[in-house]
Amino acid sequence: MENAAGDFTKKLNEWGKAKTPFFFLVDYQFQKPQAWKLDEVIPDGILFSLNGFSNCNAGLRDELPEHIRFEKHPPAFEEYQPKFDCVLGHLNAGNSFLVNLSVPTPIETNLTLKQIFLHSDAPYRLLFGDQFVCFSPEIFVRIRGNRIASFPMKGTIDASVPDAEQVILSDFKEAAEHATIVDLIRNDISMVAEKVWVERYRYIDRIQTFDKTLLQVSSEIAGTLPTTFNGQYGDLLKKLLPAGSITGAPKPRTLEIIQDAEQYNRGYYTGVMGYFDGQNFESAVMIRFIEQQDNGLVFKSGGGITALSNAKSEYQEVIDKVYLPFSYVPHAVL
Repeated sequence: MENAAGDFTKKLNEWGKAKTPFFFLVDYQFQKPQAWKLDEVIPDGILFSLNGFSNCNAGLRDELPEHIRFEKHPPAFEEYQPKFDCVLGHLNAGNSFLVNLSVPTPIETNLTLKQIFLHSDAPYRLLFGDQFVCFSPEIFVRIRGNRIASFPMKGTIDASVPDAEQVILSDFKEAAEHATIVDLIRNDISMVAEKVWVERYRYIDRIQTFDKTLLQVSSEIAGTLPTTFNGQYGDLLKKLLPAGSITGAPKPRTLEIIQDAEQYNRGYYTGVMGYFDGQNFESAVMIRFIEQQDNGLVFKSGGGITALSNAKSEYQEVIDKVYLPFSYVPHAVL
C-alpha cells in the first residue's frame, strides 16, 4: 500500500511540474490512489464531471424509468447510539474537539449507478464503473496561479424549516463545530502555503434534492503557495489528506477515534477526486456516495459530532443526507 501511495505521489509531482493534465482519485486511507494522464485512455466505466471539466458528453442522458423508486433503510437509532456514545466519550475526555461520524445506509432503487451519475445535479460527480457513484457539493482545494483555497462544508438544515437560514447560523453547536473546522483547515493550508486567511466565513449553499432543498454552511480559507511549489501536487495531497471536514480535530487522534467508533471500511467515501488541466488544479471531497456491495447498494453519510451534540439530531442529519440530487423527478416513489 505504501508503494501505491509513493508511486501516486511521484507521478503527480512529475506531471504537475511538466504541466501535464491529469485526473485522479484518492481513497480515505490513501491506500488505493489512482491517476491517469488525460491523453491516456481512462478505463471504461469511469466517468467524471468536475465543475465543468468532464470526460463525458454533457447532453448524455440515459432514459429514466417512468416511476423512480428510492428507498432508504437506515440503521436503527439503537445501532447508531453506541457509535455516538463512543465518540462522545472521547470528546468529553478531551481526546478530540470534533469527530466526523459516518454510517452506511442500505438503499433500494430501480436506477443504475450510471443513471444516477448522469442525472445528478451536483458540481462534482464521479462514476467508478459498477463499484460506486459520487455526487459531491464540496470543493476540497482549488488552485489558480499561486492561490490555494479550501471550502469546507459544516452544518446542514432542511430549507423548509421556518427561518432555516437564521436557525442554522444562530445555532451555538453548529457555530462551534464550524469554527473548529475552519481553524483546522487554516492549519492544514498553512502546511503548504506561506500566507493563510479566511476569505469568507459561514455563507449558505443551497443543495437541491428530488424531495427537498437543504441548506449547508460553508467557509472559504485561502493561502498563497510559495514560489518553490512548482506543481508538486502529489506532495500537497499527501500533506493535506485526509480532508479535515470529514475527519475532525486534532486530526491524528481523531482518525483513531473514527476507526474505533465506525467499525466499517469507508473505502473511497470521504476521499478526494480532482484534476489538473495544465494550469488549474481543482478537487472535491467524495461525499454523497453510493456504493455497490455484495448485498446491494449502500449510501454512506455522516456528520460532525461535538461535546454539545444531540444523538437524535445527529442521527437525523445522517438520514437527511441520504438523497438523490435530482432537481426534478416526475413520479418519484420514496
